[in-house]
Amino acid sequence: MRRRIGTFIGLGALAATLVVVPPQAVGQAPPPIDYCQGQCGDILPPGQNGNATLAGILAHRVLGTRPAHSADQLGKYADLGANYRGLTTETIGKFFNDASFGVPAGQVESTIKPRSDVTIVRDKATGVPHITGTTRSGTEFGAGYAAAQDRLWLMDVMRRVGRGQLSSFAGGAEGNRELERQFFASAPYTEEELQRQIDEVKNSGPRGAQGYADAAAYVEGINKYISEAHSGRYFPGEYVLTGHIDAITNAGKIEPFKLTDMVVLSSVVGAQFGGGGGGEVQAAIAKLAIQERYGVEQGEEVWRSLRSENDPETVYTLHEGQSFPYGKTPANPQGAAMPQPGSVSPQQTVFDEVGGQGASVKPAAPAAQEPARDMFADGVLPADLLSEKHGMSNALVVSGQHTASGHPVSVFGPQTSYFAPQLLMLQELQGPGISARGASFAGVSLYVLLGRGQDYAWSATSANQDIIDTYALELCDPSGAPATKESNAYLFNGQCTPMEVIERKNSWKPTLADGTPAGSYTLRAFRTQYGPVTHRAIVEGKPVAYAALRSSYFHEVDALLGFQEFNDPDAVKSAADFQRAASQINYTFNWFYADAQDTAYYNSGANPVRHPNADPSMPIKAGAGLEWRNWNPATNRADYTPFEQHPNSVNQDYYISWNNAQAKDYAASGYEKSAVHRGDLLDRRVRALIDSGTKVTRVNLTQAMAEAGLADLRAEKVLPQLLRVIESAAVTDPAAAAALTKLKDWQSRGALRAETSPGSKAYADAEAIKIMDAWWPLLVRAQFEPGLGTPAFTAMTGVLKINESPSGWQNEVPGKHVGQGHQGSAYQSGWWGYVHKDLRSVLGDQVAGPLGAEYCGGGDLAQCRTLLLNTVKQAAAQPVNEVYPGDGDCSAGDQWCADSLIHRPLGGITHDKISTQNRPTYQQVVEFAGRRQPA
Repeated sequence: MRRRIGTFIGLGALAATLVVVPPQAVGQAPPPIDYCQGQCGDILPPGQNGNATLAGILAHRVLGTRPAHSADQLGKYADLGANYRGLTTETIGKFFNDASFGVPAGQVESTIKPRSDVTIVRDKATGVPHITGTTRSGTEFGAGYAAAQDRLWLMDVMRRVGRGQLSSFAGGAEGNRELERQFFASAPYTEEELQRQIDEVKNSGPRGAQGYADAAAYVEGINKYISEAHSGRYFPGEYVLTGHIDAITNAGKIEPFKLTDMVVLSSVVGAQFGGGGGGEVQAAIAKLAIQERYGVEQGEEVWRSLRSENDPETVYTLHEGQSFPYGKTPANPQGAAMPQPGSVSPQQTVFDEVGGQGASVKPAAPAAQEPARDMFADGVLPADLLSEKHGMSNALVVSGQHTASGHPVSVFGPQTSYFAPQLLMLQELQGPGISARGASFAGVSLYVLLGRGQDYAWSATSANQDIIDTYALELCDPSGAPATKESNAYLFNGQCTPMEVIERKNSWKPTLADGTPAGSYTLRAFRTQYGPVTHRAIVEGKPVAYAALRSSYFHEVDALLGFQEFNDPDAVKSAADFQRAASQINYTFNWFYADAQDTAYYNSGANPVRHPNADPSMPIKAGAGLEWRNWNPATNRADYTPFEQHPNSVNQDYYISWNNAQAKDYAASGYEKSAVHRGDLLDRRVRALIDSGTKVTRVNLTQAMAEAGLADLRAEKVLPQLLRVIESAAVTDPAAAAALTKLKDWQSRGALRAETSPGSKAYADAEAIKIMDAWWPLLVRAQFEPGLGTPAFTAMTGVLKINESPSGWQNEVPGKHVGQGHQGSAYQSGWWGYVHKDLRSVLGDQVAGPLGAEYCGGGDLAQCRTLLLNTVKQAAAQPVNEVYPGDGDCSAGDQWCADSLIHRPLGGITHDKISTQNRPTYQQVVEFAGRRQPA
């Protein structure tokens, strides 16, 4: 160990001598009028700076130091959960950055001019770049330059992920390989197809031409920084630790960026946060299992109740009865392509695999081998980055009629999980036709994607309405021989058409080796006119391929035009202007807007107009005339629902969103949108403020958000019904009574997962929280499995997991612990609504939209009560080290650590754990005091 540390220090000293600080200059244009007047704040942990030189990484590993501005927003973010009750107007700045335009003279940390027509000023407090261009091209050049300054390594990694080439770049760790498989399967584009998407936007009109010019200048700025940083030796140290650049000679290369990289990065972002639908094959398997249990007629009723397609008890963002029909199952669906039970198999994507795994590519310098092994042994990015939902984004927006100032108040932000560096980055852009500050995804930050303009602010949550349909394509053999599930041709317009095969070859070298490849494989995607193949199966005795058709497929950058308008003060002068801009975004988002006078909401996405008899929740037979209206397979364009058919509103009394249902009759994908949803935690608190006559302020709206972020949804919403059943008779069992007393005491204190004191790393109601965590999977299985039967119950857990507590360890599969990676998102997916409805039915309550059968105790109250008592006793007796079994970050039994948020390192710098908060990653607190006067 001593020799290793000495080696680290020696290499660090060498690297330090090679670092050249870029030259600085002075001078910037004054910012435009800021109508927020100091009442705009934001936060994005852990910090703005996501780049570290080799010297910085080694110093961090040996001495524990971190580069400036890499962690200075983490403490602010973490502290709100423990201190929100005492929040005041004077102290709110302790938990959020000042998001005003410009930088006061005394707060300037650095000023540079990477080109004569742009100035980048960074402030002392956060290091955020404030980019001012005298030309539009200069502004965009500066945006690219600043993005590379702050996120170059991350941007490089993400463009490799999107191309299915991460393992060749950063090593063959299983996490890298799984992630590139997922993204490649979703968007297997060729370079020519990426360029075609750029050309289509460029030729779409004046806005498109401007977007192309902006993107070109942005990429030019990235490449200018790459050139300077490489020659000056202040590039990210991960390039040395993965063998791309030699620490001694500086030999090696950082590949310049291309415009097509932006398409790739857009597809990565869209796949994670802006898609909706899919999963029809898993849904079909579950539906068939339910029909096998109950028969076709009752099975259909049970299935539709569990589908929660338009649950009358769910919480809506538009709560004034507005109806926006979309995506619903037709009364008499046709053309469902249901698989033969047991015949479904996932489409293989990995071929020609040779050798084992390597933690990273071969480093150029022996001294760099150990940190490279440590950093990338599990992969550069989490393997479930695409497969797991990322949905803590939330919004609370209150109109001026209910606020103390008479101006709208907003607390809102997206959730992009916790990484170091963060996938998002902060910036301010000021130039001709651009005036905004906020967050953007690294690598596509030519515009502010979520933030504020001169007199308005906006944000988004993932909407997840269904823009993906699965089609079953009958397989064939061009030779005329009988087709099998392995056949790679399909019937299209009556012709046996070969599938397109898109390949990516990956090979990697081990950390310690002689340079021969340690492993290699080929990724192979099978594409059809209906999109990439996801599964193979037998349908009505014939082999088929299931293909996923996404409306944004081959249109990954179409959203650029809407974001361009968000940043243009001449394009957005009103709530209506904002809604029209949002309508140009083809990804599925809920958009929220506020200025000094108005609030607004709009749901975006390219919603295809479906055949009236096609069921979008099930696989559909291809070629049966059930395709999208006017669908053109050559361009993947179709008719889309018009503006007015998307959920939209102006000046509703308040809006909340936590990835809940948008409006009545709007069938967003997601079975969790039932009688109990995480959105209830926000809705109840905001409605209570308004109903009580309390005037809303930035302080109490932030408090409502923060408290909801600590609340246990199960304890707040479902526990009262559990207690009603249990206490329908006297509880005489001492163990059960003791457990229930703890739960009720916790409930009386708000059912929060709150520390005993700030920084204690222990919960005030630790035992009650442990009981609830252990009880939930036990009671759900005991409540539903006997009625559904094991096959149907298991199939439904594949469609909707039953539990998503902050730690995530309590899984529906006995003996199998699947953690959620300390990513914070809790209570988005679960059987909360099913449990709630079923218990009320057993109690004899009137239930709107009841389940298709009664489950708890077979519908018998006494038997249901016995079931709940037995499972709560079992939960109370379960050892804490089984409830929280530990992982690579936490010891078994450490409850606080199991729940804790960890910024997963995407490079060489790590960060301390923080206490759980079910809260957006980037968040704004906004109240505008004035607005521009009409021209």
